Amino acid sequence: MEFDAIVVGAGFSGLYMLHKLRDGVGLSVRVLEAGDGVGGTWYWNRYPGARCDSESHYYSYSFSKELEQEWEWSERYPEQPEIMRYLNHVADRFDLRRDIQFKSRVTEASYDEAANRWNIRTDSGERLTAKFFIPAVGCLSAANIPRIAGLGSFQGTWYHTGEWPHEGVDFTGKRVGLIGTGSTGIQATPVIAALAAHLTVFQRTPNYSIPARNAPLSPEFQKYVKENYAEIRRKTRESTNGHPFEIADRSALAIAPEERQALYEDAWQHGGLRFRATFKDIMVNKEANDTAADFIRSKICQIVKDPAVAAKLMPLDHPFATKRPPIDSDYFETFNRENVLLVDLRESPIEAITPAGVRTGNAEYPLDIIVFATGFDAMTGPMLRMDIRGKNGLLLKNAWAAGPRTYLGLQVAGFPNMFTVTGPGSPSVLCNMPVAIEQHVDWIADCIGYIRERGLHSIETTPEAAERWVSHVNDAANATLLPMAGSSWYLGANVPGKPRVFMPYAGGMATYRNICEAVAAKGYEGFVLR
Repeated sequence: MEFDAIVVGAGFSGLYMLHKLRDGVGLSVRVLEAGDGVGGTWYWNRYPGARCDSESHYYSYSFSKELEQEWEWSERYPEQPEIMRYLNHVADRFDLRRDIQFKSRVTEASYDEAANRWNIRTDSGERLTAKFFIPAVGCLSAANIPRIAGLGSFQGTWYHTGEWPHEGVDFTGKRVGLIGTGSTGIQATPVIAALAAHLTVFQRTPNYSIPARNAPLSPEFQKYVKENYAEIRRKTRESTNGHPFEIADRSALAIAPEERQALYEDAWQHGGLRFRATFKDIMVNKEANDTAADFIRSKICQIVKDPAVAAKLMPLDHPFATKRPPIDSDYFETFNRENVLLVDLRESPIEAITPAGVRTGNAEYPLDIIVFATGFDAMTGPMLRMDIRGKNGLLLKNAWAAGPRTYLGLQVAGFPNMFTVTGPGSPSVLCNMPVAIEQHVDWIADCIGYIRERGLHSIETTPEAAERWVSHVNDAANATLLPMAGSSWYLGANVPGKPRVFMPYAGGMATYRNICEAVAAKGYEGFVLR
């Protein structure tokens, strides 16, 4: 079967990519999706407490004014089922399903230079071809299951939060062990604790977290949003992180401690990611960052009743927000429950999983269920799980052996007519994702339209442009405190053997957008068009 374009993935990226290429550019498009429904990351991540950390009214598409006006969000932070309802509504409203092929996992994609075609193979053995190949597989979709000795011997059941059973899991009366305290573990912990007989949280790295202050949206607020969507969207596009609020133009070090404390307290009570925007220098000045970190640690001390448990929950090894900054609903409060135990793996690491539970250096914890909240092989993992081969059979995994090399996070040298959506080297996970996705999809669609209008054969970035961009990505990261979190998945540090390279672009979404627009305006500078 032959198409103009093949898109992989039917999440936020793939759905909009299909709409733009089919209904905007006029291409024949086929979307290949491993699941049996739309949703992408949200299709797979159905764990207890799964919820977005961007607010609902701007964690959404902006390409359709009608869609904005007709959809009603119910909560400040949408839960997974509501996001799924939204994406299913989008798929139906824009008649996208007729061009999506479900239960079709891509196992191989190879570029035929003579024919200028990408040959795609699925797990069923089906073969498809297209001029343009667009993996829209998401940054956080390849589950990272740690290699712990003895997992196969466990006589209970175990689950990874990123591959959660659609029928759910019954924790009633169960002894549950949760491994991992990143944003997923922080969301899941309070919900599981309320359901299980006992919950043991195995913590390797304590994490900063800000209360979400989630609540139902009032009719007045919903009315305000719909009347002001144009301005809200403008702010998201012009901001650093794709949120409709600005970073305050003041230094944490330039005001009296009492005033600084009051401002942090206001931000804490408001909740959410806006806490980071309290001062302009939190992410670039360690001394300024320390003021935020100290404030959060003081809150942990106030919330957690047992001083020894509070001490274990305090992050000390990385600055605030240099890892993905979680927001929570009663996470720290959960450790006051009698049925919750915190195990500090820095004091005694996991040695093995036994038939009965988890064994650390100084104890064995009997469990009925183990939940791995251990995140993902982020950004590169979803791409490398497909066997992608470019010119002369060049394997993507070999091209990225020392870490991902892209130009603008959009293309890889040696892989003509292949575009990545929110790939490594783009703002992606440092941004409110729908904002980053729409910018990428619009740019890719415009580029393909440009190629078609001029009867061009292919587009491919040059190795030199990619290397310059990788250098710029590193410079942008090093201008912040982000690389100071040595165990961050931003660096690939959560996956054994993965190259330690800072992958997302930290220069800000607005700056990145301007760079991409300038590249296109100069006839796609840094690309070779044949």
